[in-house]
Amino acid sequence: MDTDTRQFADRFTTSLSNAPGLKMWLVRPLQTLLAAGQPVTVDQLAAQAGRPLAEIREALAAMPDTEYDAEGRIIGYGLTFTPTPHRYEVNGRTFYTWCALDTLVFPAILGHTAHVASPCRATGEPVHLAATPDGPTDVEPATAVVSLVTPDAPSSVRVSFCNLVHFFASADAAKDWLAEHPDARVLPVGEAFDVGRPVIEQILAGDTSSDCC
Repeated sequence: MDTDTRQFADRFTTSLSNAPGLKMWLVRPLQTLLAAGQPVTVDQLAAQAGRPLAEIREALAAMPDTEYDAEGRIIGYGLTFTPTPHRYEVNGRTFYTWCALDTLVFPAILGHTAHVASPCRATGEPVHLAATPDGPTDVEPATAVVSLVTPDAPSSVRVSFCNLVHFFASADAAKDWLAEHPDARVLPVGEAFDVGRPVIEQILAGDTSSDCC
């Protein structure tokens, strides 16, 4: 990673960590349960996280992007059962993710390999890759890039980040979108994964130091 990209990665990590309601310590337990393919109850999450039920309820109350079914069970937080453009197939199950970067970092968090398919935001051309715990492989087209943002005052993870983090078939395909989003940038898929590494490390460490609210 060159100096400019490293500095961008630092800004990205800081910005994401400041997003209201992002509980780093809860991400891995929650996504581990979601990856089993069934809606998650609060009791199940408390057991998986090894935390008191009241603490889990308080954390979820501060996570406005969390998706629930009609019975109040969790069906999405980054990894979701609700269809999005980002298709994420693992262990014979089909899931979706909130953004392009999610597809790259979740395998490192969950310790599995996923097959990813997502359309170029600009052209609709399919982008395919294998996402492994060590990073993406078999990226098609090889020119694919990921858009990333570093908002100064993020309102929530999904609104401020995920809704702006897309796959593009190439940097050239992203030019018009970048013109409309001058604070964003695009990086090759492998470099986008590298930008996400510090966040992966925080989640795996169960780091609560940067939790907000």
